[in-house]
Amino acid sequence: MAVIDHRETRAPFLRLAQRRLFVGGAWVEPRSADTLPVEDPSTGERWAELPAANDADVDAAVRAARDAFERYWQQSTPAQRRAALLRLAEQVESCLDELATIEAIDVGMVRTVARNFGAKALVRNLEYYASWCDKIYGSLVPLPSGGNALDYQRREPYGVVAAITAWNAPLVFLGSKVGPALATGNTVVIKPSELGSLSTLRFAELCQEADLPPGIVNVVTGGPSTGQALVSHPEVDKVSFTGGCATGRRIAETAGRLLKKSTLELGGKSPQLVFADAAIDRAVAGVGLGGLALSGQACAAGTRIYVERPIYDEFVERLLGFCRGLPIGDPLAPGTLLGPLISAAQLEKVQRYIDAAEAQGSTFLCKGERLGGDLASGFFLSPTIVAGLSQDSPVVQEEIFGPVLAVFPFENEEEAVTLANGTRFGLAAGVWTNNLSRAHRVAHRLRAGIVWVNTYGNLPYTVPFGGYQDSGWGREAGREALFEYTQVKNVYVDLSER
Repeated sequence: MAVIDHRETRAPFLRLAQRRLFVGGAWVEPRSADTLPVEDPSTGERWAELPAANDADVDAAVRAARDAFERYWQQSTPAQRRAALLRLAEQVESCLDELATIEAIDVGMVRTVARNFGAKALVRNLEYYASWCDKIYGSLVPLPSGGNALDYQRREPYGVVAAITAWNAPLVFLGSKVGPALATGNTVVIKPSELGSLSTLRFAELCQEADLPPGIVNVVTGGPSTGQALVSHPEVDKVSFTGGCATGRRIAETAGRLLKKSTLELGGKSPQLVFADAAIDRAVAGVGLGGLALSGQACAAGTRIYVERPIYDEFVERLLGFCRGLPIGDPLAPGTLLGPLISAAQLEKVQRYIDAAEAQGSTFLCKGERLGGDLASGFFLSPTIVAGLSQDSPVVQEEIFGPVLAVFPFENEEEAVTLANGTRFGLAAGVWTNNLSRAHRVAHRLRAGIVWVNTYGNLPYTVPFGGYQDSGWGREAGREALFEYTQVKNVYVDLSER
């Protein structure tokens, strides 16, 4: 599959790298002279640079957010917040194809997936949380004193939210963070991943075009030091982070030391359990896509595959055929399903895990290979399916974030649950069975924040998402996210006349 001319495709988006930082409703020159490269994962080319915001840049963005919060956004009416979010959603929806193309050249997400999964999710999240603006209620508490006093609760915004997003699905994370934060009256400073910032910068332009009040959305680009400056800033009240466990721990340590509220959506090593009574055709496709979507670069990727012994051989053979048939190539090309990995470093990391599995004497049903020809300079890697690993292998226990599936047989339900729960993660899990009782029974026993039954990866914007154990804390999306961005104030009024 030939690579489309990416230089021509990228040209209109050079302006995004030249936009600099978005602070207080305007594009401003950074105080820092440091920059970060922008790479195209499909070609390996460095084609632009972004500013790496320093402490002073972060301070300016946070102070703009604080000023907007104090002066008008926290006093805004639900109708005003709803109207602002709907205007923004309308602007985003008018640019779905453009946003999808940006994601394809910036993070390697297949363009059709970026449009239908990423950009549309951003629109729907904004619309969804717009509808919640006038439905965030407090409560009234009956008191022992009867009618001589009134006690009620209010849900109030925290203030300034630091929203730090991951590179694998930037638009999805924008919707799940910015939507509930603004709906509840907070202002935000967004720090996108240094590996995937362009769609967030385009989002900032759309905030301008939607005539959002200045300062309620701010964007600073940069690497770990920028994120650390944002998390540790004394005027940041709440941190919402999506990313890896190591970074999540550092953020938790900083937030804990400073007593900041935080939501952490971290990594996973999610299992899929296939029982002998499952609809095998459906399970093969669901398991394959559940583990390899986004080329395995998904926090909820179901990459540990446990199959009941009676169907193990047949299932694995059919899974192998399915995975070999997945079209991998240029994310801009029609028909592509799997794009490149995000970077050379990520490609090398995945390859190290594959090499480690080989050193352990594992059986490769198929082994990931670099693509050649016109795609040789990109960070492409075909799927790997490996068997014969021990449960304590790093390939089984650690998040790889690449197209690597590990398959195992199991004898009975009890063993399946034990194996599935055998990691420190707990983000997601899948159960494939036609036995309704078993489906519920197993789902209740799995230590995971979301369990899919006879499907994998379907995540409507109306349902909560988050993990157990090392996969983080708090919930994003759905009604539950509103509670993550509000705090409860109790008001007690003495009504007696003295």
